[in-house]
Amino acid sequence: MEIEVLREDLVFGTRVAGHAVAGKSAMPILSGILLRTQDNGLELCATDLERAIRCRIPAQVRSAGSAVLHGQVLGQLVARLPSEERVSLSSVDGKVRLSCGPSVFELLTLPVDEFPEIPGPEGEPICTVNREALIQAIQQTAFAAVKATETTRLALTGVNLVFKEGSLKLAATNGYRLAVRQIPVEGLPEAATYNALIDAQIMQDLMRVLSGIGEEAVRVHLAEGQAHFSSGPVVFSSRLIQEEFPDFERVIPRDNDLGLFLPREEFLATLRRLEITAAEESGAVTLRADPATDTLEISSVSREKGMGSERIRLTKPPSRGIEVAFKAEYLIDALRRMKSDQVVLWLSAPDRAGLLEPAGDIAPEDQGFLYVCMPVRLL
Repeated sequence: MEIEVLREDLVFGTRVAGHAVAGKSAMPILSGILLRTQDNGLELCATDLERAIRCRIPAQVRSAGSAVLHGQVLGQLVARLPSEERVSLSSVDGKVRLSCGPSVFELLTLPVDEFPEIPGPEGEPICTVNREALIQAIQQTAFAAVKATETTRLALTGVNLVFKEGSLKLAATNGYRLAVRQIPVEGLPEAATYNALIDAQIMQDLMRVLSGIGEEAVRVHLAEGQAHFSSGPVVFSSRLIQEEFPDFERVIPRDNDLGLFLPREEFLATLRRLEITAAEESGAVTLRADPATDTLEISSVSREKGMGSERIRLTKPPSRGIEVAFKAEYLIDALRRMKSDQVVLWLSAPDRAGLLEPAGDIAPEDQGFLYVCMPVRLL
């Protein structure tokens, strides 16, 4: 193998592929990035067997070939190369010589024949989705899932993707809260319905990868227990979780009749302050709506830290009063991922789930977003 690439292209390729390099693994080959030449290009591939990334960059190919380099070493080195424009890579005696201006490195390689085969998308995509909309949808849902180290219920560690009736609906839950975002898609057959459950951490890696790509469209392929997202020079693949996601549509409260309309930023800032004096075991804040004054009182109390209380003026008069407690962290997590100036918290009773959604002039980033949160029972 003998090639020459632009330094900025190599930086991009190694950074993107690095999202799929395995950390600690019993298989040393998974710590590597596969470099293989293609017609007028170089493809960088990495996988940890749960996710895989292929990224193609332009290259002048003088001699075809492939090599596997240690991903962390390559990533750190490429990021710190001199500012010269071009980088040359060549195979020499079982090593790869990397040259950039005055810098020359001979890098040890891993066996190419041990690198796993990476499945790729085949045939036509099931649909195409706007890249920015998909990034925002992942940001507004993946946080609500449970970390894999905290549960044995794999379904709760994932983001459920439902492709139906010209839209993609993403949902994630930990059993006490539910985040849902619906975005439009193009090219989805009218009668078609597809479901995919993908680990939330992998979805967040997809979000980071897509954030560094300039293409507007993301093509989605589903096949044989895999999901593939391709955009520009990048193909991001993920293994699907083979468990059934809870029927989240049944959890969404449709009959909550009391709407508390609030300025989002003020509500968020107040919750962040009152979370400080919330009890460690519950993290709860109490919300008391007062129809006589059109205000919402938010308070918290802890035996170890003390207590706090603030009032926020509601932007619309409440139809009646109510007192309910929620875990402050859960409300904060949703509010800080929204852009709209106003939100509404729909309630029905102190022991029933609340529904939080944007209100007023809804920001484009919040269209189709809703958040369900279970109350906290205070003794």
